[in-house]
Amino acid sequence: MKKRLPVWACALVSVAVPGLTGCGGVLPGGGDGEGGARTVSVWLMKGSVSDDFLERFTTAYEKEHPGVTLDVTFQEWTGIGKKVTAALASEDAPDVIEVGNTQVAQYAETELLHDLTLESVRDLGYQDWLPGLAEPGKVRGAQYGIPWYAANRVVIYNKDLFDRAGVEAPPRTREQWLEDTEKLDGGPGGTQGIYLAGQDWYTLAGFVWDEGGELAVERNGRWTGTLDTPAALRGMAVYKELQALGDGPRNADEENPPQAQVFARGDVAQIIAPPSAAAAIEERNPALKGKLGFFPIPGRTADEPCAVFTGGSDLIIPRNSGDRDAAMDVVAALAGEKWQTDLARTMNYVPNKSTLAGAVRGQEATAAMAVGAARGRATPNSPQWAAVEAANPIKPYMTAVLEGKSAEREAKAASARITATLNDDR
Repeated sequence: MKKRLPVWACALVSVAVPGLTGCGGVLPGGGDGEGGARTVSVWLMKGSVSDDFLERFTTAYEKEHPGVTLDVTFQEWTGIGKKVTAALASEDAPDVIEVGNTQVAQYAETELLHDLTLESVRDLGYQDWLPGLAEPGKVRGAQYGIPWYAANRVVIYNKDLFDRAGVEAPPRTREQWLEDTEKLDGGPGGTQGIYLAGQDWYTLAGFVWDEGGELAVERNGRWTGTLDTPAALRGMAVYKELQALGDGPRNADEENPPQAQVFARGDVAQIIAPPSAAAAIEERNPALKGKLGFFPIPGRTADEPCAVFTGGSDLIIPRNSGDRDAAMDVVAALAGEKWQTDLARTMNYVPNKSTLAGAVRGQEATAAMAVGAARGRATPNSPQWAAVEAANPIKPYMTAVLEGKSAEREAKAASARITATLNDDR
């Protein structure tokens, strides 16, 4: 689907980002300042924004800058990596591209992206960006990806089952969470305290990070898998303890079967999932409408939630963009307070800055997600990480530990496979 819509530039960007200066050279009513029209081509991913958001956004800029046109093309996630890589190498690259936050490193590796570090520091308030979006957008000290929006896992719970078990409020510490989950497990009708599949490695990553561990680290240009460190092993121990408080399969991930489908039966007290899973749950079991609650995954203390994997999108500008200044104006607007607030409220996303978390106050699910996002992380920032996920030695490692094998031995073997893949030693 392709839409050709009018758009925007600095005058309204300065409203979205107070104090913004030097944002490019798109002059009111004048296109390129010499009476010529400008077209900014943008690739967005299908489903990232609604039609009404995009219409509001472009209409506002049409009013401010009628000489600038936005040409938006929506892309499918399937096969997007090859398509973006080919576009970056072409002579007709889009001006702005939305990419998954963990994909920035592989595109930066092509050396075909603009370095946006200066604009990040000078204009975009980079110090307040969510780390799970900002960190993967930074490669070798340069900022190539500008955070756009985030989403992460929370605990979705059945309020009726909590009430029956006498759990009066969502827990705020890991210790309390484990105690409550144990109380919920095995209740009337065979209630599961939590449904946690054995290979939900994104959730495991959060526990590993919360204990001070990493999935892999880079030193002197070489990557090393680190699932076998004491901190990472502590994270796996937390996962094992929690997973035992339900009947989740040890040898499958959260999509086999889909955990929302399992939760919809009504006998599961909790799952760990993005809030968007609630729609699928209620569609399968309308009786659960109004009975779902949400809270951030509890951390070790009440002061901080657990670290979580942050998904979402960054915006990049190809080196072959036909109009870098105008492209930067587009990015600045999308990343600015006005449109971040609108996008968050429209799409139930977490805004790109911790300082904008108030934009979703009153939206229980999104607000819970925003609390967790403040401690969000991303996967190791290597262009080879996609290859790790493709083979994914973390999943069989988890199953082996849950089935009683030595965590230390299995973690060491999985770490060796991660090391080989990240350094392309296969």
